[in-house]
Amino acid sequence: MAGMDAFLDRLDPDMCVVTAAAGGERAGCLVGFASQCSMEPVRYVVWLSKANRTYRVARTADRLAVHLLTREQRGLAELFGGETGDLTDKFARIRRREEAGGAVVLEEAAAWFVGTVVLRVDGGDHVGFVLEPQAWGERADTGGARLLRLSDAISIPPGHPAD
Repeated sequence: MAGMDAFLDRLDPDMCVVTAAAGGERAGCLVGFASQCSMEPVRYVVWLSKANRTYRVARTADRLAVHLLTREQRGLAELFGGETGDLTDKFARIRRREEAGGAVVLEEAAAWFVGTVVLRVDGGDHVGFVLEPQAWGERADTGGARLLRLSDAISIPPGHPAD
């Protein structure tokens, strides 16, 4: 595994916040495993930890919202990555709105999209949610800012309870 660790240590993916709403609950978390996974049709996959409350809410959600943050938005990353929704209402501290069928969009995000869940894939300790984009937007005042990457967020301890 040491060789694979060396390979993975070279990666520095963009981080995003994923939010889910279903059954009267809402949740959100910081995600480092996400990527476009199809060009035609356009599809995007986000991988949620099975230990995370967001995963539990997302299991029955029809749509998820994916948000890009800039490096200057570390506080938002710390809220969604370093605190658990099992103990904290993260949404009480931020500006948000509902979009596309009730998906929760963070108004401070640099860019976002809402996607319909078209497939769930078990990948081990994470589940991939394949999304078909339905609505999207961005803030004009963050267009030139650099996106938050794994190296910027690595010091944020995970907020979900350890098993």
